[in-house]
Amino acid sequence: MAMEAIDMDRLCVSALSLGLAQSAFEAAVGYAKERVQFGRPIAGFEAIQFKIADMATQIEAARRLIYYAAQRDEKGLHAAKECNMAKVFTSDMVMKVAIETVQVFGGYGYLKEYTVERYLREAKLPQIYAGTNEIIRLVIARHLFGKP
Repeated sequence: MAMEAIDMDRLCVSALSLGLAQSAFEAAVGYAKERVQFGRPIAGFEAIQFKIADMATQIEAARRLIYYAAQRDEKGLHAAKECNMAKVFTSDMVMKVAIETVQVFGGYGYLKEYTVERYLREAKLPQIYAGTNEIIRLVIARHLFGKP
């Protein structure tokens, strides 16, 4: 069974979210290595390390969910539920990653001179494009309760 167009749209939004999150994450890691506070890079502080570790974990989970949905479709299996799950998870994840990236940058993260503030603005779109996450959660629930 070929993936329906709406499912493909949602999987594409997931991939877009993943790419945006990866870019924000790389910016946060790079900045944490360069920014010195109290005589050492902020990457040496546990609070920053925890943020980075959480972002990496969420990004990897999103990547796996996207791949799983795409592989199901490639094998000819119904993948609508998985595409919707990927869209909700990745679009919420990219928002979290963007917010944490701004936090890592501190006050600089909010300035237009830094790419990071753009990540935060762009991270909202995947949550509302191709169906709002609230609606998509209803779609997922219908799949789970046998009412697609």
